[in-house]
Amino acid sequence: MNPKRSTRSADLRGAARLATGATTGLVDLVEAMHARIAHGPGGAGQDPGRRTDHDATRGITRGVYKTVRGLARIVGSSVDTLLGLLAPAAESSEAREPRREREALVAILNGVLGDHLQATANPLATAMAFRRDGRALALDGPSIRAALPDAGGKLLVLIHGLCMNDLQWTRAGHDHGAALGQALGFTPIYLHYNSGLHISTQGQALTQQLESLVEHWPLPVERLVLLGHSMGGLVARSAVHAAALAGHRWAAALSDMVFLGTPHHGAPLERAGNWIEALLGATPYAAPLARLGKLRSAGITDLRHGNLLHEDWAGHDRFERRGDHRKPVPLPEGVRCFAVATSLGSRSGNLKTRLLGDGLVPLDSALGRHADPARCLRFAPGHQWIGQGIGHLDMLSHPQVYERLLRWLGT
Repeated sequence: MNPKRSTRSADLRGAARLATGATTGLVDLVEAMHARIAHGPGGAGQDPGRRTDHDATRGITRGVYKTVRGLARIVGSSVDTLLGLLAPAAESSEAREPRREREALVAILNGVLGDHLQATANPLATAMAFRRDGRALALDGPSIRAALPDAGGKLLVLIHGLCMNDLQWTRAGHDHGAALGQALGFTPIYLHYNSGLHISTQGQALTQQLESLVEHWPLPVERLVLLGHSMGGLVARSAVHAAALAGHRWAAALSDMVFLGTPHHGAPLERAGNWIEALLGATPYAAPLARLGKLRSAGITDLRHGNLLHEDWAGHDRFERRGDHRKPVPLPEGVRCFAVATSLGSRSGNLKTRLLGDGLVPLDSALGRHADPARCLRFAPGHQWIGQGIGHLDMLSHPQVYERLLRWLGT
């Protein structure tokens, strides 16, 4: 990092809290491993997934671990208090322009630990907001008119994916939102959100935000398009479902939904992570390491099968290895829905290409295909497109993807 650049005091405070938590968590993990080795796989008599493994250590050893935990908490609390006192002076001297490096790092932290950040009121937790050029848009008429003097009646809302942020829609000098705005007269608005929270939580928040945005838009919204990349497409579908239940008026203006590499039926990498965790937990001496698998956020575990609703995960241990019990959510009626799926290979019919997909999302998942007819998303034949030799992130800037968006949304 460039030492000449000022660092936000809130970022430092958030980092201090994370560091303190990481230190105490690592001590717990080391002590649990110590106990397992000292007493044998069954000697400690403890559940490998609980913090109480340190009860198995004795005497001086237990005292050392306890002291390290206490010191870490004291230091973390002192740093947090000091930075809180320095915050006003630090904030007043900081540049107000958003820094892409900082935004990218915070987006990754939110994607991996976002639920933890929010639960602990960490300053690094991202609050949902619509933004333009990295700046939050206040959802009232005067503020929207001041920020977007050229706002029109055609609104394009872009929703980023896991561990990403709104600024990353600009890739390799291209931004689908800006380009479609110039070519087709859309006003692009970019959603910024904590991708580590449950998708259903984000869907509930997004439908409320969209209701307020449409209500205070300077002109009547003639046409509303939701464009989601990866997890962003799931958040969009969850929001539409929530809007129907709540009777929100913004849904009446929704004309099109476009999904770029959206894992409608989950992503195999999350399912693989779930299996690795189960294997570690079943190995006596490695069982304490299974805790590392539980670092991943609620947003990530939702990607195992593509959970959209609260009912899909409520009442269950999200780290438990279980089948797909989602409630089917069809595509909304009266809305044109389009799906872009890409593959790293050059032949779409090849089994390896189908399974590998864009490197993160298989072709069948991106196109909404499922062995259970009730779960199939019935995209019209002309509303699906498979791009060859294009990776998951490359579709944000690939000219063939843009040409397809231009053709679909221009009709």
